[in-house]
Amino acid sequence: MTAENNNRIITPVESNGDLVLDQTLRPRTLAEYIGQDNIKDNLQIFMQAAKGRKEPIEHVLLYGAPGLGKTTLAHVIANEMGVNCRVTSGPAVEKAGDLAAILTNMGEGDILFIDEIHRLNKTIEEILYPAMEDYALDIIIGKGPSARTLRIDLPRITIIGATTKISLLSGPLRDRFGSTYRLDFYQPEDIVKIIRRSAGILNIQLEESACGNIASRARRTPRVANRLLKRVRDYAEVKADGRVTADISLRALQMLAVDELGLDYVDRKILQAIMEKFNGGPVGVNSIAAATGEEMATIEDVYEPYLLQIGFIERTPRGRMVTDLARKHLGISTNNRLL
Repeated sequence: MTAENNNRIITPVESNGDLVLDQTLRPRTLAEYIGQDNIKDNLQIFMQAAKGRKEPIEHVLLYGAPGLGKTTLAHVIANEMGVNCRVTSGPAVEKAGDLAAILTNMGEGDILFIDEIHRLNKTIEEILYPAMEDYALDIIIGKGPSARTLRIDLPRITIIGATTKISLLSGPLRDRFGSTYRLDFYQPEDIVKIIRRSAGILNIQLEESACGNIASRARRTPRVANRLLKRVRDYAEVKADGRVTADISLRALQMLAVDELGLDYVDRKILQAIMEKFNGGPVGVNSIAAATGEEMATIEDVYEPYLLQIGFIERTPRGRMVTDLARKHLGISTNNRLL
C-alpha cells in the first residue's frame, strides 16, 4: 500500500498513529466488545465449555475486512480464558527458527495470534501443522542423507489466525482450525455505541447529533470511527471550546473531505474513472488500477469491500460496474452528464 493511501483518514488499514489509540480503546471482555453478536454468542459457549474441561480452546480462524476487530477479538479471547497472548504476523515469521523460538517460549493454554496468516511461508506452514495437531515441533537437523528429525514437545497452546483473504489460505492449514468466524461490517447502531464508548474513555464531550454525524461517515468500521472521533476532537479543541457539537463535527468532517456516506477523494476517483473512462463498466480491476494509479490489491482489499457493501459497485463475470445509487450520490446521470 502506498504512503498516500496509508494516510487516508478513512482507510481501515492500521497505521502507526492507530497503535496507541487502539490499545487505549480496545475492549478486554466480550461484554465490552460491541457488535458481532453471533460470533460473541458462539465464543461464549465455546470458551465456557473449554474452561469446564480445563482445556485450551480449539484453534480459531478469524477473517474479514481490515479494521473490523480481529486483533481485538483475539485479545478478548485471551483475557476471557485468563492466558497470555503472543502476537506476530505471517510476513514476520521468515524462518523455522523464528517460529520455534516463539512456540517454545509459550506457556500452557497460551494463545499465539498470527495476523495476515495467509502470508505465511509454505515451509513455516508445514512446521505449524504438527504444532496445531500434536502440540509438537518437528525440526530437521543436518542436510542430505545424514539429516534427522528432532521432535520437541510443546505446551497445549491455541493458534488464532486472522486474514483478510481466506481464499489464499491453503486447504490443509484451513482445515486445522476448529472454529472459523467471519467478521462483518458493523450495523450503524453498533458504530454509534462504539463512538459513545470511545468518547467516554477519552473524556470527550460529545453531543448525540455529533455522534451520529461521525457514525454515518465511519464506513461501518470501528477503526475508522475511532480515528474520525480523534480528528474531530482535535478540531474542536483548536477551533472551539473542546465540546463536539453537531456544527463542529460537520465542519471538521468537511475539512477532512469525508462525505455523508464515508467516501473520500479516492473512492470518488475510482467511481468516476469507471463511469467516465469505461462508461460505467463492466471493467476489470487491472484497468481500474491503471486508470486511477492505485494498486490492484489495494482496490480489492481496501476500497471495494465498502463500495460493494453500500451498493455502489457490482461484481459481474465481466468485471466491475457502477450502480445507479453511485451515480445519484455523485450527481452523475446515466449518460454520464452532471445532474
